[in-house]
Amino acid sequence: MSTAGRERQQASPTARCRVTSWRPGLEEPLSLDLIREEPLTVRIEGTPYAVIMRTPGDEIAHAAGFCLSEGLVDSPADFGALAFRRESDPHAVSVTLTAERRRRVEDLLAHRDAIGQTGCGMCCREVTETSSRMPKAPHGVRPDLARALDALLDLVRRQPLRDRTRATHAAALCGRDLEILAVAEDVGRHNALDKAIGRLFLAGSLSEAAVLLLSSRISCDLVQKAARAGVGYVFSISRPTSLALSLAASLGIAIGCLSPGDGLYLFGRRADGGDSP
Repeated sequence: MSTAGRERQQASPTARCRVTSWRPGLEEPLSLDLIREEPLTVRIEGTPYAVIMRTPGDEIAHAAGFCLSEGLVDSPADFGALAFRRESDPHAVSVTLTAERRRRVEDLLAHRDAIGQTGCGMCCREVTETSSRMPKAPHGVRPDLARALDALLDLVRRQPLRDRTRATHAAALCGRDLEILAVAEDVGRHNALDKAIGRLFLAGSLSEAAVLLLSSRISCDLVQKAARAGVGYVFSISRPTSLALSLAASLGIAIGCLSPGDGLYLFGRRADGGDSP
């Protein structure tokens, strides 16, 4: 097996961001590191097989592990070559298989039309194009930050499945007064949000939702779901990714997360010119 790009300089896995640190009676600017989230296309025999949202770095190893997990290879000897060239395409790894291995996995390769099934890559790989098709968040006065903080800290109390299993995420949709309208749990953070949105959507009351509370990190796909639901404020236990923050800014969605000492980090400014959350 030959590899290309293994020794090339790694991209930084983090991005520096300006943020406002908020506590009751105090707001101050500072800089914060966010994890980077970028798409990686795995090309098998020259054809895109999957798009994976990931943190940059170790692209060759990532593609190799992915191919093993997918059943495309059983041994490193099944690879003809693995190539990653950051200078020409920082978002793609090219994989070739031996002739014998290609013959054995013809059925898997025939289903490569399902690109994007892995890691929600399909929904996030073209953020600029995506944001142009997404609705902008509704304008309005930001919610009371003290109540938002209390609601976020109280989210864990609304997770009975987590109490029993320690294995679920939660998503809660609230009105502008931070009263919870719908809350859902699931092993998947995306699923929890879809369930909460779906409950209000089917009840005809989704328009009442203004604030989203999350137990997970804020990734770009969750920002997209919030935009589709018409929610303008997202608060989470964990920080956003750099890509999620960029997408949120383009959609007019304000982002906040817990900070050390029971405060909030507030990111960016609203598209309508208002303050961050």
